[in-house]
Amino acid sequence: QVQLVESGGGLVRAGGSLRLSCAASGSTSRINTMGWYRQAPGKQRELVATISTGAITNYTDAVKGRFTISRDNAKNTVDLQLNSLKPEDTAVYLCNARSVRYNGGIYNKWGQGTQVTVSS
Repeated sequence: QVQLVESGGGLVRAGGSLRLSCAASGSTSRINTMGWYRQAPGKQRELVATISTGAITNYTDAVKGRFTISRDNAKNTVDLQLNSLKPEDTAVYLCNARSVRYNGGIYNKWGQGTQVTVSS
C-alpha cells in the first residue's frame, strides 16, 4: 500500500507563489505516474499536472506557464511550484500516485489534500 503526505499549502495573495510537496512511502516500487489534482467547493476534481517516471509532464491549460511539476524518483517525491497565483486557483490540492500491479490492475492512491487559498 502506498501512503502520500502533502505539505506546503497556505494563504497567499494574487500574484504570489507556493511550493507543494508530496512524499510517497510504502509500496512505491510499482508507481509509474504521479501528479497533482485539485478540487474546489462544488466543483469536480480536476487534473493540474502529471509527471511520469521518465519526467514526461502534462498540464491542464489553466496552469500552463505558471505551474511546474517535478519529481525525484529516488526519493519518491513530487513537487508542484505554483507561480502567478490567481483566485481561481483556490482549491484543495491532492497528490496522486498511479501504480500498476503485477496482474495488470491499476491502483490509484490519493493524499489527504492541502489547502491553497489565493486572495484578490
